[in-house]
Amino acid sequence: MNQESVTFAIIGAGTAGMRAYREIARHSDSIRLIEGGRYGTTCARVGCMPSKLLIAAAERAHQVRHADLFGVRVPEVQIDGRAVMKRVRSERDRFVGFVVETVHGFKEEHRIQAFARFLDNHTLKLSDGRILKAERVVIATGSRPTVPPLLQGLEDRVITSDDLFEWEDLPKSVAVLGSGVIGLELGQALHRLGVRVKIFGRNGRVGGLTDPAVVAEANRIFATETPIDTRARVERVERADNGLILHYFDGDNREHIETFELVLAATGRMPNVDRLGLENTSLTCDDRGVPHHDPLTGQCGDSPIFIAGDATHELPLLHEASDEGQVAGLNAVHYPEVHRYAKRAPITVIFTDPQLMIVGPGHRALSQRATPVVTGAVDFGDQGRSRILGENRGLLHVYGEPVTGRFLGAEMVGPRAEHLAHLLAWSLQSNLTVADMLERPFYHPVIEEGLRTALRNLHAKLGQEGSPGLRRLNGTVSRD
Repeated sequence: MNQESVTFAIIGAGTAGMRAYREIARHSDSIRLIEGGRYGTTCARVGCMPSKLLIAAAERAHQVRHADLFGVRVPEVQIDGRAVMKRVRSERDRFVGFVVETVHGFKEEHRIQAFARFLDNHTLKLSDGRILKAERVVIATGSRPTVPPLLQGLEDRVITSDDLFEWEDLPKSVAVLGSGVIGLELGQALHRLGVRVKIFGRNGRVGGLTDPAVVAEANRIFATETPIDTRARVERVERADNGLILHYFDGDNREHIETFELVLAATGRMPNVDRLGLENTSLTCDDRGVPHHDPLTGQCGDSPIFIAGDATHELPLLHEASDEGQVAGLNAVHYPEVHRYAKRAPITVIFTDPQLMIVGPGHRALSQRATPVVTGAVDFGDQGRSRILGENRGLLHVYGEPVTGRFLGAEMVGPRAEHLAHLLAWSLQSNLTVADMLERPFYHPVIEEGLRTALRNLHAKLGQEGSPGLRRLNGTVSRD
């Protein structure tokens, strides 16, 4: 039997696995990076980057269609689906190429292209027949899209985000099941590119927002442009000659029957841990099959096995995966001495138009605190810079803590939310009070002035002393 022994094994060469590898490789040469699929991260190949490429094309089309607002007359917009998808695939391949190049820059003897399965805590059976013994293991196997049972047996007409970016042309119609991040981003983009789209959500949810007022505003805004029903109930899907027939009830409980060429399943992702043979280890798992672990160390129980990235099924975001990979790698190096590392301030951005963002734990989690939470608000309908740009729609809620005046987080649907999200995440991580934030400079005219309005509103409700925005210097001025 072909058997090899090393100190470290990393299963998965995505964002988390690559970061863990870099951390471990600084300390040891006895390491193997195992990848059963193609090199190239979820972000680069099927996630962040290709979706933003599709969205960029959709934004251009939308801007041209609405140029008349500024007195700019443009002939009818024509969408060349093949050209759109050619650029998406080409640029996507470029981003993937950078990742592959990076992995190929790792030592060849460190890389194994095979699937791995645990035989015990320290033994991995590889799909190429080899046995790998490792003192410490990092699981970084990522995740994959789920397809609901409703669509089983219809796979030739059902796509996921892993499939969409291989298109050579745009379809005529797509039903999008799911109003989370993926469903909203891709559904709106396809609609703006001329595809007949209907987005189906459940329980009124919009992109992970939890603040009822912000959710309601997001629902209202998106419904003005894109066919969307976040309270729909799809009862049955059946095959037709030209696609799939959806039988559904809308939010008002009225029955509809509609045919679409394709159905995009955007109902979530599942961690790739179900084929790892975890039952052969000493690990215990939750109801999703994910090993119980400390999110601040990455360690699974008290074992020499660590987990990072989308495999944890916590926050499926690139920056989170990278941080977790670094922590898991570092703790694997120093095991059994394991340290806990602080998480960065939570930040989520959804690249719809208008954009959505959540900073901090979100309204629902904050509302469950034992201590009260106060909300400040701004409506972007009359915000100066937003009106100049013709993007004056949206609502921002910011949250603060009475007594301390500390900033706790925010939820928003509105213009350029990706930039406001960063300012607020930095403020949260720096433990700033609302008064501290109002001392920072705000240029004019900028969208950030809308944030200042919300913070002023929050400051007034918190009942804090002092004039918001002013910082009094020590000493007094006396004049004889």
